[in-house]
Amino acid sequence: MKKPVILLCIMIFALCAGCGLSGDASESATQSSSDTAVNEEAATEDTASEAESTSKYNAFIDEYDSFEVTSTSMNNGAWNDAISNTEVGSNKSPQLEWDAVDGAALYVIIMDDTDAWDIIHWKSDNVTETSLDEGWADESEYMGPFPPAGSTHTYEVYVVALKAKVERVKGAFGGQNVRFEENFRALDTDAEGNSGNIIAVGRLSGTYTNQEENQHGYR
Repeated sequence: MKKPVILLCIMIFALCAGCGLSGDASESATQSSSDTAVNEEAATEDTASEAESTSKYNAFIDEYDSFEVTSTSMNNGAWNDAISNTEVGSNKSPQLEWDAVDGAALYVIIMDDTDAWDIIHWKSDNVTETSLDEGWADESEYMGPFPPAGSTHTYEVYVVALKAKVERVKGAFGGQNVRFEENFRALDTDAEGNSGNIIAVGRLSGTYTNQEENQHGYR
């Protein structure tokens, strides 16, 4: 009679132990799920914060006098493939043209991606021409659009008419320019420290859609 009792005790002990393990596993899974949710929430907040820091469409530009800039590299508000740095593009800077601005000794050209922390795609300073052919800027000054595959970003070109040279055009070419407004306003002070250097600003805004299916649209 002792053997059945012993076997029964062993079975009850194993069953209880199993319940305990199941409870621990369930609690661990619940905790892991909770931690994941917290991490995802934090990541979402970080992304939102970064998005808010982007000066989208840079409305402050309207404070300055303006002049017209035209481009044959854009049709119906969309940049041509040729200016893109994708597999279907040629990475050529857009064709630009404008009338000379009275009092301007030179121009600064900046192109930024308003949907990606104002990444600078074009930065040329000390420009004295007012008609630039497509591909005018070299690769040290121009890097064409390459939004993620299947997405559309807005790329704005600014032509800034200046009275005199500046010490430097702030903002790293090819890098994020989250201080876009601050860096832009710095152009209003020339290399000698004189303010009121910006005469007027010309602006062109266009979108570019990356039709590629791969994960990396750039060449």
